Amino acid sequence: MSSEPIVHTCFEPDTCTWQYVVADLETKAAVIIDPVLDFDPAKNAISTATADALLSLAKENGYTITRLIETHAHADHLTAAHYLQRQLEASGAPKPAICIGKRIDGVQDRFAQRYGIDQADYAGAFDHLVDDDEVFSIGNLSAKALHLPGHTPDHMGYVIGPNVFCGDSIFNPDVGSARCDFPSGSPHALYLSSQKLFSLPPHYKIYTGHDYPPGGDARKDPVPYTTVAEQKAKNRHLKEGTTEEDFTKWRTERDSGLAEPRLIHQALQFNIRGGRLPLEKEGGDRFLHVPLKVPKGVVF
Repeated sequence: MSSEPIVHTCFEPDTCTWQYVVADLETKAAVIIDPVLDFDPAKNAISTATADALLSLAKENGYTITRLIETHAHADHLTAAHYLQRQLEASGAPKPAICIGKRIDGVQDRFAQRYGIDQADYAGAFDHLVDDDEVFSIGNLSAKALHLPGHTPDHMGYVIGPNVFCGDSIFNPDVGSARCDFPSGSPHALYLSSQKLFSLPPHYKIYTGHDYPPGGDARKDPVPYTTVAEQKAKNRHLKEGTTEEDFTKWRTERDSGLAEPRLIHQALQFNIRGGRLPLEKEGGDRFLHVPLKVPKGVVF
């Protein structure tokens, strides 16, 4: 099998998310990793310009999308996986499977209970649950799944040729590592996941799920990848020589002061459904639930 995929890097600036279209040049088979659905919290409205750009890219290059892959249940953006699947199917293309790590069921049950979502509303949301170390084909390419827990328990990475798409496990060296304070997150597990990534050949490229360019300007020169060697030498939180004890202590203290992601409630409810809309209620409305914060000791 060929080992050199074509990687298209597609940055979504509102959530600073990297999306990837990874293709086999010989067969034109391709996968899309972590696609974004646009969401305006001021209007509580979704739109599809970012996802439509992915469809245009695939069409322009003659790609057949065989899988829509999620690295994990994201808490900072809504997934476009189901929308893309429906659009591709409607165009006459084969229906691509929506794929996520096999531990998603625990994540679904936890957040369904929190937000009052019926099991029928998210059952069967994903077409394929990816096993640890599972190997699959993208045309003539070979891909392998890696379990990379820490940020979330269901988190997976994907090695395709000399590239690893690591989602939100680690970030570029100037950013460092992902937060570990979500339910069942673990700085101990994240440290071990980083070592798994660092054990790959030094020339391998680590493609991240986000980039946050210096100065906070998401539209200025975001970087999709650095090499394993660069990460080991320069990652500000995890570079070579960092002990598990030191990292765990620092990460725990850091996470205790972080605000929750801006779109966490909308994203989690949407993403445990695989990107499907909430069930329509009588009258035609669809609802996402947002918790109300009430000051302690205040009586109404």
